[in-house]
Amino acid sequence: MTWRGGGGSHGSRRTVPVLAACLAVSAALTLTTTPSADPVAPAGPPVGIATTARAEPVPTRPAVLPGPAPVGPGVVTETAGAGLCTAGFVLTAGGRTFLAQAAHCGGTGDETETDGCTSDTVPLGTPVTVRGADRTVTGTLAWSSWNTMQARGERDPDVCAYNDLALVELPAGARPSVGAAVPFFGGPGAVRTAPLPAGTPVYGLTNPPGAGGVRTVGVRAGAAAAEVGGGWGHAVFAVQDGVAGESGSPLLDAQGRAIGVLSSLTTIEDLPSIEYTDLARALDYAARTDGPAGLTLAGGPAFTAAPAGVDPRALATPAGPGLG
Repeated sequence: MTWRGGGGSHGSRRTVPVLAACLAVSAALTLTTTPSADPVAPAGPPVGIATTARAEPVPTRPAVLPGPAPVGPGVVTETAGAGLCTAGFVLTAGGRTFLAQAAHCGGTGDETETDGCTSDTVPLGTPVTVRGADRTVTGTLAWSSWNTMQARGERDPDVCAYNDLALVELPAGARPSVGAAVPFFGGPGAVRTAPLPAGTPVYGLTNPPGAGGVRTVGVRAGAAAAEVGGGWGHAVFAVQDGVAGESGSPLLDAQGRAIGVLSSLTTIEDLPSIEYTDLARALDYAARTDGPAGLTLAGGPAFTAAPAGVDPRALATPAGPGLG
């Protein structure tokens, strides 16, 4: 079963055949820190295994924002009339500052409506509550791949299923509180544009609800399983299972490059996987259509795959046969 990894008023994504890859997932201890906020519900696209042959250019390091900071990757976002999700990366365009989240975080239709080209969604300009570590900021839904694809009449099934990115614009007064650092790991250092071979170590965030619905950000360690949707998405096997409300959360490679944002969760028997929208493709789509001019990833501090104070068992990547 595949379902969306974020929501509130929403539930699960449509069921689809799952990956043919197999992996034995090892047990691990999850450490959590940095309280965030609220409860949630599900979201995500179908899985069709495919690969691409994109070349990796010389990375360009983006401008660095301070971190950690009260508002940045890992904080909870709540789109009015839709659902709760987890913020991904920080992006800028001129003097504007954005938090990335999944486009389906603005979905308003039935929980099985998962095609970004046909699913109901809130309009641009909808308020988005951003719950930082010690403050709450009200942003605005400034751009969404779902809204753009529907306005343009997009019909490519891979794009409709996996192009799952939205931008929440933060008010100018909030900028001093914004940092680009990914909790625990640091980074990002650039956007990864190369394919993600099976078995590649990857790093992300958990954001499960705790007592009273309070969400606590923790580490996620995983391994790439396959590219999906013709390279528009990446399926990942992780030690820590994905849970509803983590949609939009960031994924990094071992060099600290930004891979994507969490879009969906898939289960088959006892084998869960997590799908992430490819950030490079999603940003390219925004640039080629009606996205903010000059949209750029904001860089964080130096990346580490072994953050201090985190139990190494929580950072062990899955091991097992059948990848790819």
